[in-house]
Amino acid sequence: MGIWSKKSITALRAEANSSEGGLKRTLGALNLTLLGIGAIIGAGIFVLTGTAAANFAGPGVSLSFVLAGLACLFAGLCYAEFASMIPIAGSAYTYSYATMGEGVAWFIGWNLVLEYLFAAATVSVGWSGYFGALLSEVGIHIPAAFASAPLTVENGHHVVRAFTCVDPATGGTLMDAATHVAYTARDACMGAGGNVVDGLINLPAVLLIVALTVLLVRGVQESATFNNVVVAIKMTVVLLVIGFGFMYINRENWTPFIPEMVTNPDGSTKYGISGVLRAAPVVFFSYIGFDAVSTAAQEAKNPQRDLPIGMIASLLICTVLYILMSLVMTGLAPYQQLGVPHPVSVAIAAVPQLKWLEYLVNIGAVAGLSSVVLVMLMGQPRIFYTMSRDGLLPKIFSRVHPTYQTPAASTWIVGGIAILIAGFFPLGLLGELVSGGTLAAFATVCIGVWVLRTRSPELERPFRTPLVPLVPILGAGATLYMMAQLPKLTWTLLGVWTAIGMTTYFLYGMRNSTIGKQEAGRR
Repeated sequence: MGIWSKKSITALRAEANSSEGGLKRTLGALNLTLLGIGAIIGAGIFVLTGTAAANFAGPGVSLSFVLAGLACLFAGLCYAEFASMIPIAGSAYTYSYATMGEGVAWFIGWNLVLEYLFAAATVSVGWSGYFGALLSEVGIHIPAAFASAPLTVENGHHVVRAFTCVDPATGGTLMDAATHVAYTARDACMGAGGNVVDGLINLPAVLLIVALTVLLVRGVQESATFNNVVVAIKMTVVLLVIGFGFMYINRENWTPFIPEMVTNPDGSTKYGISGVLRAAPVVFFSYIGFDAVSTAAQEAKNPQRDLPIGMIASLLICTVLYILMSLVMTGLAPYQQLGVPHPVSVAIAAVPQLKWLEYLVNIGAVAGLSSVVLVMLMGQPRIFYTMSRDGLLPKIFSRVHPTYQTPAASTWIVGGIAILIAGFFPLGLLGELVSGGTLAAFATVCIGVWVLRTRSPELERPFRTPLVPLVPILGAGATLYMMAQLPKLTWTLLGVWTAIGMTTYFLYGMRNSTIGKQEAGRR
C-alpha cells in the first residue's frame, strides 16, 4: 500500500501496447543502437581516456576499460531483460515500480534527473568549449562574456564569479601558465597582459540546447536521423585516429605497460595494479548513457527484440573502440602528457605525420558531445512522461503533441531547465552527482532482475539475463563499488537531493498516485 505499491507486469504490458494518446513507434534496432553509441561516445573518449592514463593507470588504462566495460555489460544484460519484458519509456523507474514498489521507483526516477537533465547541461558546456576552440582555429572568437556562465566553482568548494583572461591583441583566450592561475586570481591575468572579462552567459551551450529541444519536439524520427548523421561523423573520426594512429605507434611508450606504483605527496598512490583498478570507476563514467536506449521503448517498432539489441550492441561496440583508442593514444605519446582537456589532440600532435587529423578531431569532439546532449534531452522527458501517467507528476508532463506525437510540453520544460543550468550556474559540483544518480539506477535494476526472477519465474521474458543470480550480483556489486569511490561532498549533496525528492513525493506524488487511488477505491 502507498510507498510499497507495485505495478503488475500485465498492466505495464497493456500500457505499452495501448496506442491511445501514446508516442509514435518509428525506431528500429539500428536506430536504437546508434542512439546508444550517440549517448556513450563523447567526453569519455575525447577527455577521460587521457585523464585516467596520466593520473592512474598509464598504458594499462586499456585494462581499466575492459573492467569497466564488463561492469556495464552486467548492468546492460539486466536492463535488456527488463526492457524486453516491460517496453515502457520509464527505464529504471518503471522496472523498480514493478519489483520494489512506488517509493523506490520514485527514488530512482528522481535520481535519473541527475543522469539525464544535469548531464545534458554539463555536456553542453563541454561542447561549448570545443565549439569555441574550433571557431578559434579559423580566426573566429566568441566574445568571452558570452562564452562562460557568470558563476563557477573554485577548488571544488567555493562558488565565485567566473571570468576569462583575454588577449587584448587577438581577442583569444590566453593559455600560458600565468593564465591558468588567472582563472582564480584576476591580478595574475592582468600581470600577464590580459584583460579580465566577466562571464555573463554561456551562449553556445544555450543555443545548442534550444536547437536540440526544437528538434526533439518535432519528432523522434527526425531526432534519430540527426543523431545517425552525427554518430557517423564522430565514428569516422575515431576510426581514422585508430587506423592511422596504429601506423605510428611507438612501443617504447607502452613500456612498462603497467607503470610501477608511485606514492603521491598526500599519501595516495597511482599506477601499478591498484592504479588500473582505481581508473576503472573513472572510465566507467564514459559509458553513462547506454540505458537511455530504454527510454525510447514506446517509440520502438519491436521493443521486445530491438531494445536488447540496441543496448548490448552499443555497449560492445563502444567498449572495443575505447580499448583501441586508449592503446593508440598511449602509444603515440607518453601517458604523462595526456592529463589535459584535449588528450586526443596531444597524442596526434606528437606525430607530425598526423597533423592533418587535429582539425578533424575537434570536429569529431563537437559532433560527439552534441549527440550526447541530444540523447540525454530525449531520455528525461520520456521518464517524466511515464511518471506523470502514473500520477506522480502533474499531467502537463504526459501531454503528447497532437501532430508530432512527442512529449512536447515535458521536452520544453526539460530544455528550459537545462538552459538555465548550462547558461548561468556552476557545474563543478554536478559531474559526480550525475554519476551517483546513474550508479544508483544501475544497482537497482540489477537487484530488480534477481527479485523478479525469484518472485515471478513464470513471466514471459523475450530476453533472459544469463547466469542469474551471478550476473545481477556482479552488476550490483560493481556499481556499488563505483559509488563507494565518490567523495564525501558528493554523498552529502546526494543526501540533500534525495531529501528534496522524497519530500516532493510525500507532498504530491503519494497523494496523486494512480495506483494509490485505485487501492484506496478498493478499500
